[in-house]
Amino acid sequence: MPNGDGLPRGVDPGKASVARMYDAMLGGEHNFAIDREAVAAFTAIDPQVRTLARANRAFLGRAVRFLADAGIRQFVDLGSGIPTQGNVHEVAQAAGPGARVVYVDNDPVAVAHSEALLADNPDATIVAGDIRDPAGILAAPRLRRLIDFGQPVAVLMITILHFVTEREDPAGIVAAFRDALPADSWLALTHATDEHRPDTAAAVGQLYRDRATSPVTARSHDEIHSLFAGFDLVEPGLVHVPLWRPDRPEEVPRDPSRYWVYAGVGRKSA
Repeated sequence: MPNGDGLPRGVDPGKASVARMYDAMLGGEHNFAIDREAVAAFTAIDPQVRTLARANRAFLGRAVRFLADAGIRQFVDLGSGIPTQGNVHEVAQAAGPGARVVYVDNDPVAVAHSEALLADNPDATIVAGDIRDPAGILAAPRLRRLIDFGQPVAVLMITILHFVTEREDPAGIVAAFRDALPADSWLALTHATDEHRPDTAAAVGQLYRDRATSPVTARSHDEIHSLFAGFDLVEPGLVHVPLWRPDRPEEVPRDPSRYWVYAGVGRKSA
């Protein structure tokens, strides 16, 4: 139901949405003027922000294909955002017929568009939930209908944990999902870093605090690596996002550190 501004209920018209900003960065259509204005301000800080967003999206596709090739047929995409081309269910179900996918997001626009997109797909659904509430997500009937926790599951946390503050305990959130997973399950994660370009990270953090629904907490390589506790990272480990198993050598940029997001995939330890 819309609110008094004609927007979906739960949408703050005075704040840009993390999910809608990402949609705008990727050239999507499911965003508002306030989101595009925030992306323009982001671009003024880092002119290659759209390139970075596309690199992050490309990693997601590579990681899902890798996991499907490893035999995974169950995916939970936390902070999934607004449906755009190359969604997890499209990649996973093309690579592994019968794959089941549950998206999770707290943005009403993302949830509404996902519900419409997935209406005719019995093996994919969306849960309205916040990553800060692992118990609520894990107990959601829609998730339980599709995900069998007696079999390996891949949990995707793509550019979501840097919107979790230290007080909100990102390591505890990852641990809660990890502990619900059986052996041979996986975690794929990307996370903004304040290494190499600390001034840029600080300016972007201020932008999100001022304009968006969630602040950004960029972290160091070691801090992000620690989020994989209980998981064994596969090669090439935790690296700048374009360096994680690129499809072609020419996709590797001259200076990967300009892509100030780390990426990694890990398998749950025995």
